[in-house]
Amino acid sequence: MQHLDYAYASSLIRTFMNDNTLILTIRGRKYTPSFNFRVNKQLIEVESVQTEVDAGYEGRNQVVLIEAKCFNASNVIIRQLFYPYRQWQEVTKKKVIPLFFEKTVEGNEYSIRQFDFEDPDDYNSIKLVRADKFEIKG
Repeated sequence: MQHLDYAYASSLIRTFMNDNTLILTIRGRKYTPSFNFRVNKQLIEVESVQTEVDAGYEGRNQVVLIEAKCFNASNVIIRQLFYPYRQWQEVTKKKVIPLFFEKTVEGNEYSIRQFDFEDPDDYNSIKLVRADKFEIKG
């Protein structure tokens, strides 16, 4: 959390999202409302599943949800992005944007990847929208 908070305080999150209105409003564990989605042709029904958002920032027009890791991740479970994405879509009319945030083990290098689900009802419709690397000097 401290690296994510440092990146936010350094305006890295607001800069990446090009949104100066982002404020930390979401953090921690919650339970999902009921929702359905597909994995291939299989329909999955979800009710009251525990999710965790490492940080969520709300702006005037969007909610940005972050899954953060402090190591070089070679793969990530889509569920860590998908379930909070679907959960917050149920409670806001704003655009919900999932980000994957990663800090290198050594140094002050951060990478951010923005994802989208082309079809919010399709677990496998995830796509990378954009990615960038940053170094905070100071």
